[in-house]
Amino acid sequence: MEQAQSAGTAAGLLLAGRYRLTESIGRGGMGKVWRAQDEVLHRTVAVKELTAGLYVSEADRRVLHARTQKEARAAARISHPGVVTVHDVLEYDGRPWIVMQYVDGPSLADSTAESGRVEPAEAARIGLHVLGALRAAHAAGVLHRDVKPGNVLLASDGRVLLTDFGIAAIEGDATITRTGELVGSIDYLAPERVRGGDPGPASDLWSLGATLYAAVEGRSPFRCTSPLSTMQAVVTEEHPPPRHAGALEPVIAALLRKEPEQRPPADELERMLREVMEGRRPRAAQAFVPARTADPAERPVPTALLTGPMSSPGPGVPAPKRSGAWRRVVVVAVLAGVTGAAAGFLALRYGSGGGSPGTGAAKSPTASGTPTGTPTGTPGTAAGPGDGQQWQRVRDPEGFSLLVPAGWSRQRAGDQIDYTPDGGRRLIRISIDRTPDFENPYLHMLDVEKTVKKRLPEYRRLRLDQNAFRDREKSALWEFTWTETKDNAGERRAIDQVYFGDDGTEYALYMSSPAEEWTTTRQRFDRMVQSFQPTTG
Repeated sequence: MEQAQSAGTAAGLLLAGRYRLTESIGRGGMGKVWRAQDEVLHRTVAVKELTAGLYVSEADRRVLHARTQKEARAAARISHPGVVTVHDVLEYDGRPWIVMQYVDGPSLADSTAESGRVEPAEAARIGLHVLGALRAAHAAGVLHRDVKPGNVLLASDGRVLLTDFGIAAIEGDATITRTGELVGSIDYLAPERVRGGDPGPASDLWSLGATLYAAVEGRSPFRCTSPLSTMQAVVTEEHPPPRHAGALEPVIAALLRKEPEQRPPADELERMLREVMEGRRPRAAQAFVPARTADPAERPVPTALLTGPMSSPGPGVPAPKRSGAWRRVVVVAVLAGVTGAAAGFLALRYGSGGGSPGTGAAKSPTASGTPTGTPTGTPGTAAGPGDGQQWQRVRDPEGFSLLVPAGWSRQRAGDQIDYTPDGGRRLIRISIDRTPDFENPYLHMLDVEKTVKKRLPEYRRLRLDQNAFRDREKSALWEFTWTETKDNAGERRAIDQVYFGDDGTEYALYMSSPAEEWTTTRQRFDRMVQSFQPTTG
């Protein structure tokens, strides 16, 4: 009998008595792709391993398995040489594996990472092939929903193929994805999808436009310093004019129109791409391109110039033309519609860019001001820290209450509440998620840590364990350090107690400070979490 093997030791594994895994050739958020040998038909194939199924609950595993079956069905419905063929779907180690056509060549993402960018005529050729695959998919009632450079494969013989229909929407099928789950790559989501609207064929074409932009420029058109600001840019901002697009520039501009009905239909787009391949600038594309103002001051301020997703511009930066209220509406819509567990958690709790968890968003209160929680009771001397610190209980406008050191003021940072005496250098942060995406906080924090490692300089985990906070088994305690590079602030330390309340709400009680103050900070943290009373009613 075949024995289960971990993802890291699967090389040499024989699946279904015929597919021998040889080497890993790709990895994504949901799984791993292997080169394999079909020992029955003596041909090379690609095998997609669903590694995400190793770390989720049984209920989530069933969802992932259903999605895998859906991916196979989606690809099987499309008969086109530009779509990667699915040969087989099998079950092994309690997980589904997809056996696919092997393409000898890099993805467009890998190719541009190596060469820097693609010439406009070649990008148009690639776009033409992807368009053909999409038209075949749309004719079969399938939307791809994740067109991006990483899913465009460039075969060594010149063929271009579209792969990974893992989140495709099939006409007549019930949706498998859940509210709040990130579906597709943020940089390449069409604005209507970010706003929570239903996607259509024009949504795939928008993603193709973003892919072509990335091909000729070597970077995606809307990527900012955080997932939240990237999605906000997709909805509210115009892409920077490409410098290397040549005759492809008006085609890209036409595809990246914010409203689906303003984009060119597939048949006209095909003619435009053919003209670019021939070295001509397509005149028809101009009919879909809005006139750009020549005055740079009239353009929306790129989100990357702002200090946070809901902050005010810094000195010397022109104010956005859109109102703060609209910006907040966009943020709320983005979070409600498409932000995944890890992305949303990071964008809010840990700020944007490479900043620290303790200082990122806390320094940028919302335009509505920084109201103070309502004090209740009488301030008293802390029993724990022993430094004479006075404490007072505050009843927060969000409904919860807790003890905070006297003089610490309330600031609103996105969907979380901070209490700080100094703009975030020392910080208590409370986050509330009434519809958590993970089965328990421990799995949630493990997922978040993967990205935190990349974002925080010199990140070091001190502990990340399941614990029994207030006798609840669904709890986790995470403690870590990192080096704050901004203003040479030095080493910082943080601790996060996350737990599920009786109603399933996830509460995260977080505290951060300079590492040299940790003895006092840890004593303050214990007092704070012991005093915390969740929202009622």
